Amino acid sequence: MAKTPFKSRILLDTGISMGDEGKGRLIPELVRELRINTGKPDPVGAVIKVNGGANSGHTSGGLKLNLYPAAVTEESVHCLGIGSGVVADPLKFLWEGAYIEHNGYDFRQRLLIDLRCMVSDLSHRLLDLGWEHYRVHTLHQEKRGSTGRGISPAYTDETSQFAMFFYEFLLDRETFAKRFQARMERALATLEHVCKVPPEAFTGFFRTLTDAEVRGNAELIEAGIYPESEFDFTRFCGEKPFSVDLASLTDTYWQAGLQLRDVIGDLRERLRDLLAEGRYLIGEFGQAFWLDKRFGFPPNVTASHTLPSEFFPSTGLPLQPAHVLGVCKAYDTKVGTHVFLSRFPEDHPLGQRLSRLEYGTTTGRQRMVGWYDAVEKGDAIRYGGCDDLVLNKLDALSYGGDWQPGGELLVCTAYRHPDGRLLHHVPRDIDTHQRLQPVYRQFPGWEEDLSTVRTFDNLPLNAKRYVAGVLRATLQVAFGDPDTSTGELPNLRYIGVGPDPNQLIMDVPPTQELLRLN
Repeated sequence: MAKTPFKSRILLDTGISMGDEGKGRLIPELVRELRINTGKPDPVGAVIKVNGGANSGHTSGGLKLNLYPAAVTEESVHCLGIGSGVVADPLKFLWEGAYIEHNGYDFRQRLLIDLRCMVSDLSHRLLDLGWEHYRVHTLHQEKRGSTGRGISPAYTDETSQFAMFFYEFLLDRETFAKRFQARMERALATLEHVCKVPPEAFTGFFRTLTDAEVRGNAELIEAGIYPESEFDFTRFCGEKPFSVDLASLTDTYWQAGLQLRDVIGDLRERLRDLLAEGRYLIGEFGQAFWLDKRFGFPPNVTASHTLPSEFFPSTGLPLQPAHVLGVCKAYDTKVGTHVFLSRFPEDHPLGQRLSRLEYGTTTGRQRMVGWYDAVEKGDAIRYGGCDDLVLNKLDALSYGGDWQPGGELLVCTAYRHPDGRLLHHVPRDIDTHQRLQPVYRQFPGWEEDLSTVRTFDNLPLNAKRYVAGVLRATLQVAFGDPDTSTGELPNLRYIGVGPDPNQLIMDVPPTQELLRLN
């Protein structure tokens, strides 16, 4: 069954829920499909990381990545771009790059970090921990659920006009050192006088960061590529409270930047050239619609923009048509302290089973799990735009363990307000949002193992009906009655039935045909 053609040579890989949808696994499949469609061995000119930093985990070709685009495993892709909308720690570039090379992938000559990509560093990571401490111990609020990678403070520097950029590693050391040291001094003063972090907690932050990086880079340590001391942040902690070894820290970051000099350049021009050659560009987004700092619900949002349109300011390309792919799971997950209206009850057997699958790719954080929320997904499509949908992890819903035949699958199709009204869109204020109750539609489950299914026809009938029901409920929110809609509706391009690249169903019927199953 032929898929709908892409309407542009710019493809955007976005999430339409709260992140962790499996966007990374989509990149190899897009590259493969474009090879088939074009008959060319290398149709994809670039895959570009659009937003965020090392706070988003994704898996590609068996690699667990944070900062690099998933196309590091696709050697036919000419350019691995890091957009100007990204904040990146140069140390993380080196560490993750060593991990990629250790696993047999040669990528260095393809990497291009934009001149205006923003530099994050230890100051931001300390501030991340400091603001969380302030939130919990001074304001007595719940933890925000930050990854501790310093992303929000790095973007704060952007809006405060204190940002540092990767082009500064192409300048002289004296200029870099002056700006870097001023940044660190601002952070230390903020930690002491604004965040009101106790001295013992400040010292503990360095141990927290060390433990996280030693754990995250265990493979490099075991292979002898780096000694454990490479990831020891306590070596930068000063002898006095709220001080650091500024000389050592400055030299560490300057030397890291020097190692990246040959891959820092003008991404805008490279992408223009690739488009002129007739090649495709794929924008890879780190987070998802409902984590957008403007459209989500603070404080449980990321610090960057996550909507498809962010591709253009991040790459420097002029606004033009793009083909948007919206990725989600067949159920929902969230991390942090999000309002989660469709969350499973604690003792639900499917919820308990899914919880054992749902951990952060690199952070190891336990994700909360719940029923598919079509209201959230539908609004993400309605206001973010979408040409194709990708539904992952359908296989995880099969009966098994304590989740036994007879159990019904639920899909949240609306919310009920305390006054009895039905709401078919996500309210824009958090006070209303957190007082709502989900309204569900039920679907029968299935016993069959889907992990080896590769065609839509071979899915069990109940799985087909569930997919059709999820699609109908989502499109109903996004566009109204999909049966009478006069606009072009998104198609379901792929269904994921396992984590491996080949565990995809790619012959999904067109939307109107699929909806007739439901």
